[in-house]
Amino acid sequence: MTPRPAATSAVAGMTMVTVGSMTANLASYVLALLASRWLGPAGYSEFASLLAAQLVLAVPALALQTVVAREVVLGEGDAALRGLGRRCAVIVAVLAAALVVPVAAVLDTGVGATAAALLTAPLLVLLATEQGLLQGRGRFGELSVILAATGIAKVVPAVAALAIGWGAGAALTVAAIGTGAVAAGARVLVGREGAIAGAERAVPVGVAAVLRASQVQLALIALSSADLLLTRVVLDEAQAGQYALGAVATKAAFWLPAAVGVVLYPRMASPTHSARAVRSALGVLVGLGAVTVAGVALVAPLAPMLVGQAYAPVQGLLWLFALDGACLAVLQGALLSAIARERTRLALAAWAALAVEVVLILGFASTIRQLITIAVVTAASAAAVVCVAALRGADGAAES
Repeated sequence: MTPRPAATSAVAGMTMVTVGSMTANLASYVLALLASRWLGPAGYSEFASLLAAQLVLAVPALALQTVVAREVVLGEGDAALRGLGRRCAVIVAVLAAALVVPVAAVLDTGVGATAAALLTAPLLVLLATEQGLLQGRGRFGELSVILAATGIAKVVPAVAALAIGWGAGAALTVAAIGTGAVAAGARVLVGREGAIAGAERAVPVGVAAVLRASQVQLALIALSSADLLLTRVVLDEAQAGQYALGAVATKAAFWLPAAVGVVLYPRMASPTHSARAVRSALGVLVGLGAVTVAGVALVAPLAPMLVGQAYAPVQGLLWLFALDGACLAVLQGALLSAIARERTRLALAAWAALAVEVVLILGFASTIRQLITIAVVTAASAAAVVCVAALRGADGAAES
């Protein structure tokens, strides 16, 4: 059988992963819309803040998936990578338990709700191991199924809990149960298909590799979450809830093109294809970002009809929220190339941007417009710096 051209294979992979990720994202957006109506601006602010905190603690899961996928490309075997996943899950579980009370105090949220949000993170780590195995082998059809199932299994129970009048804590608890069920199912799916035998590396990959990748992912997630986490500090409860809803557009622009990085990442990790893959990924992400921002600007007038007049103040700013997400998506693509080629020092630019953003928000932001403007400027600056460095690094590696 004649193999498919690389471009055709990449498009097919992106299509499949996009279907899975869009299904998960659509489910999340439905949850956001319903939660915003049922909980009101103040209640939804707590719910959104806890989800943002959960995302930050789940950074090791994102990092582990990229490390596992890279090591599959380089020849590491299943047993070692699953062992690595279990070790990381234990570490994250201990960290999550230790952070419950401090996070609840900082965010002014309930301890029970905070525990439910943070203790989902170790389950996401176990799930990430199986996703990394699928990603590294280019099994994007199965990966798409897992992505969709994860979103549905988290959102449907949470929506049901909110619909019968339960609070944020109960909704987050049943979402955690759904995540655990999908993690178990993913393990069965990957195992049932059989492992691709590979030569074990002389020096097995360890937790240190995940930590290096984690600081890259943490820089990205912290930069994408800092504004939302600080809304409850610099804005009143009503404005914080409105900002949280506007941030749905940021999440959409950030996650919708995620398939680009997922599919091209294994090629970024391959020495013979890295330079072309990096250029292709960044070019596609910039183009998709521009389309997304324009689309959000066009549909923004419909926002009050969908979520209520209480959120009308963010209608005219939704394109800025989308621009923030688009810049973060480009930054993510550049940082993925850094993990793929183990050039994780590129994350320093994102860390610097985060520090500047926090200082500016705490010192100067008192309105929704000021807050999102600061977020856009810092995200765009970080994306520009890291992209230039990633392209130069990829071209230099190709010439050597």
